[in-house]
Amino acid sequence: MKPQNKYRKFQLQQNNIEALEKENSRFKRVYSEYENMSNELWNLENSKDEPVPDDFINAMILQTSYLEDEIEDWLIQFNENKSDIKH
Repeated sequence: MKPQNKYRKFQLQQNNIEALEKENSRFKRVYSEYENMSNELWNLENSKDEPVPDDFINAMILQTSYLEDEIEDWLIQFNENKSDIKH
């Protein structure tokens, strides 16, 4: 069994992500970049090929974490706006 991708942090919020992608092109670009980087990072860390320098992987982890923070901020704002609408 293949281990789960630890970089797929937002799987439980997929519906909100899809809604945000439809209404915000910047979010869509950021989330797409996040998905690409997290997949690449996962592949590099789990590859049996040539070893990749730690500083390269660490730089990718740092960039991925910046993207995660930005996505989290959007999701928090989206959830707050959704709950404001319900009241």
